[in-house]
Amino acid sequence: MTAVPLPHRVTATIRETADTVSFELEPLGNQAARFSPGRFAMLYAFGVGEVPISVSGIYDTGRLVHTVRAVGAVSNALCRLRTGDTVGLRGPYGSGWNLETPFGADLLVIAGGLGLAPLRPVVRHALARRGRYGRLGVLIGARTPEDLLYTRELGSWRAGARVEVTVDRAGSAWQGAVGVVTALLDRMEPLDTSTHALVCGPEVMMRHTARALLARGIPGDRIQLSLERNMRCGTGHCGHCQLGPLLLCRDGPVVRQDRVEPLLTVREL
Repeated sequence: MTAVPLPHRVTATIRETADTVSFELEPLGNQAARFSPGRFAMLYAFGVGEVPISVSGIYDTGRLVHTVRAVGAVSNALCRLRTGDTVGLRGPYGSGWNLETPFGADLLVIAGGLGLAPLRPVVRHALARRGRYGRLGVLIGARTPEDLLYTRELGSWRAGARVEVTVDRAGSAWQGAVGVVTALLDRMEPLDTSTHALVCGPEVMMRHTARALLARGIPGDRIQLSLERNMRCGTGHCGHCQLGPLLLCRDGPVVRQDRVEPLLTVREL
């Protein structure tokens, strides 16, 4: 783990949507941070500031991919990066997805909006180890077809997983499903109670998804959620990311549903 930002060079950028960019980073020097799916970095735009961003791609070479939506000063600066630019990176921080599921268990990945970014490494991990898991399902929800991420990859994902996509609203050209992502669960049934579900998206989406999974017999200790709060330090010292007794930059962002459910029912916690 790096306590100060280490310089990383942008080696590639991809425009995912009108306001979202993925960029690949390589470390300058010999200190490559060791990330795992679900963990995050504090990315520093020089002269602007830093923000926490989950890793959306991990390569054996030490290169990392981050996917950023332009919503503030720092994220706007990151989305303007070009090949050859330099950013600061410190981390990795937080807890990642527990992918040590029992051999042969089904794995269900459920993403809403930008929540697909922290789950992309999970999908790639599972596809590369296809024999370890039973059925692999990927359920994706977005606001509109234009907001869908990683559309260039979905075809290759379908070669080893069942991928279902829905949007909140769409024009006449859209041939897919329209509606909430939980409706896609009906396409995956019957769900085995040994299924492990990994969920990331807007908090309200994760609450409803967790309840739908529980109603289908999947226990809370097999449901993982990636939660977001206002992270500032990444080390559990400033307290900005507190959720009850948890500091999500240290105790999360990935937490089991049975551990966090009582906290998510407290209004404005």
